[in-house]
Amino acid sequence: MYTWIWRHLPGGRPGKIAGSLLLVVAVSALLLFVVFPWLDPHLPFNQITVR
Repeated sequence: MYTWIWRHLPGGRPGKIAGSLLLVVAVSALLLFVVFPWLDPHLPFNQITVR
């Protein structure tokens, strides 16, 4: 998979490095600001039960 991404990024080595860093930042931001907040209420870790 990483080889496929590397081959399809435009530019030489500096362009591919910049593109891959931008791709990592974009995926991380998507996970941090969209996926994890949506998933948080569905996880059982924040349920407090008092007996």
